[in-house]
Amino acid sequence: MSRIAKNPVAVAKGVDVAIGAEEISVKGPLGTLKQRLSPLVSVKLADGHVSFVANDASREANAMSGTLRALVAGMVHGVTKGYEKKLTLVGVGYRAQAQGDKLNLSLGFSHPVVHQMPAGIKCETPTQTEILIKGADKQRVGQVAAEVRGYKSPEPYKGKGVRYADEHVVIKETKKK
Repeated sequence: MSRIAKNPVAVAKGVDVAIGAEEISVKGPLGTLKQRLSPLVSVKLADGHVSFVANDASREANAMSGTLRALVAGMVHGVTKGYEKKLTLVGVGYRAQAQGDKLNLSLGFSHPVVHQMPAGIKCETPTQTEILIKGADKQRVGQVAAEVRGYKSPEPYKGKGVRYADEHVVIKETKKK
């Protein structure tokens, strides 16, 4: 059995877990998240813990039990504390401004870039060169951050562009005569 799936997921106070026939739903103060269940894994909720057991000894069932356990643990964390990604703008004149559910970016193009935030994702700009993307769903927060970074990813000669706050950009040396 997967070593990850052996550890049950502790359900925090204020979080409701509902296990249906084909999906598991986790509801908390920051929202509701749903995940489809695999027929290879049986899920049980007992005294504040969700446990996962592979239905047979196949390799796929073993892998899926660990995967589902990790996904549900992420869902519980997301509806209680949430996830956030921090992006930094590096470059002269590069600015960001959050307006409701839209993010206005000035990235050196001839036109401003407007990114529409999906439902459940919030965006903040503490300064003009910092962007905070927050939400309950880890995958969606990471995807939105990747899309915003994709407008102008850091270039290797000066490092200008949109980068993650913890990202290190290796600067290349320019060509010598």
